[in-house]
Amino acid sequence: MLGVSWDTLHAFGAVSHNTVLEMARGAKKLLDVDIAVSISGIAGPGGATVDKPVGTTWVGLVANDGEWTREFHFNGDREGNKELSAEAALQMLLDYLQGKLKK
Repeated sequence: MLGVSWDTLHAFGAVSHNTVLEMARGAKKLLDVDIAVSISGIAGPGGATVDKPVGTTWVGLVANDGEWTREFHFNGDREGNKELSAEAALQMLLDYLQGKLKK
């Protein structure tokens, strides 16, 4: 639905800088909005790898004037990691709206 390419998923995985950018770009286009935010993470308890432990989360933001990503490593349980991910995405949006995100 968001247009993330299989090549991106194969090369970088679902939890990656590249994937959240493609997700946010796709949401922005699909919904015809000025700003879109995306989240992809390993909430747990399973799904972790050596390179991406439980709590690894990427947040992406795409706006008309740029694109940003941030990586996080949370230490909560599944529900806690999901809550922290949502808070991180909302904080990133607030940072953007306040002019605090740098290109």
